[in-house]
Amino acid sequence: MASVGFRDIRKNFGRVKVIHGIGFDIADGEFVVLVGPSGCGKSTLLRMLAGLEEISGGEILIDGRVVNDLESKDRDIAMVFQSYALYPHMTVRENMAFSLKLRKAEAAQTAQRVADAARILNLDALLDRYPRELSGGQRQRVAMGRAIVRDPKVFLFDEPLSNLDAKLRVAMRAEIKALHQRLKTTTVYVTHDQIEAMTMADRIVVMHDGRIEQIGTPLELFDRPGNLFVAQFIGSPAMNVLKGTLRGGDGGWVVEAQGQHWPAPTPGAGRGGRDGQAVHYGIRPGDIELGAPGAGRLPAQVVVVEPTGAETELVLQVGSEQLIVVLHGRTDVQPGQTVGLAIDGAKAHLFDDGSGERIG
Repeated sequence: MASVGFRDIRKNFGRVKVIHGIGFDIADGEFVVLVGPSGCGKSTLLRMLAGLEEISGGEILIDGRVVNDLESKDRDIAMVFQSYALYPHMTVRENMAFSLKLRKAEAAQTAQRVADAARILNLDALLDRYPRELSGGQRQRVAMGRAIVRDPKVFLFDEPLSNLDAKLRVAMRAEIKALHQRLKTTTVYVTHDQIEAMTMADRIVVMHDGRIEQIGTPLELFDRPGNLFVAQFIGSPAMNVLKGTLRGGDGGWVVEAQGQHWPAPTPGAGRGGRDGQAVHYGIRPGDIELGAPGAGRLPAQVVVVEPTGAETELVLQVGSEQLIVVLHGRTDVQPGQTVGLAIDGAKAHLFDDGSGERIG
């Protein structure tokens, strides 16, 4: 196992700059997820760590050692790709043992490591099959086993679940997390799926346009997003956001938006807000309560009702904007019905209209 460090990492493709001075540390044994939309630079950063992409500037450290000029094979890392990249003419056993064979490891050691990895991944009964005889999830486990037998300092995963169906993705998420808890190997995982990031990571690095937007634990990013981009990217369904004007003072704070007064948190010290400031008002779909119109509740019209069993998702119309509300359990409300929204101002989020930075 090993720590990983990025120091002012930059990457250019010709005149095009795609990574803009990224720097952060990953602790020994930590599971860190790089997440962001397509084109944000997360896979490029992972490939630079793996030694598959040249670094334009800065330093990458593994276990305190600068590895910029080291070949990929000498960095003691193992990578699992989106495509399984298995050799079709080799059995599962041969695929898993191939990297050790290239290193000319002893046959007994190779057999023992393959057997250990197969037991961890429940592949014992599949060792003599060929990739064509395996399901997608089984092939992905073989790819993971091929990485495990190397006993690397760092595991790298580049969107390994993208080719799997929804049910299998959920199962594989749990398997990868359980694998990390068992092996305690430092892991860097790249995905565009924020649900994967939330459920698997010790810490999440949110990237956008080659820069880091915020780093934190899943719940830190969910509860206190540092800017509007993180607020709308983390969470499913996404946070509801309304553009409005901040009003208030000692008597309490509200945001004027869509002809209504929306309860707001006290802006607080630091990046505090001011009366009359243009803001974005955010509220999570699960933080809105529904009731009858009136009694201080904000009126809204039901547009769509989507029952999922344990929860019900509603699309509501407020002025010219649509809001998503998630109710735990079931509801009798119908499309076209007018309901009242009850919002706890302490659960709302404020962001500056110009910079997008969190207020308070």
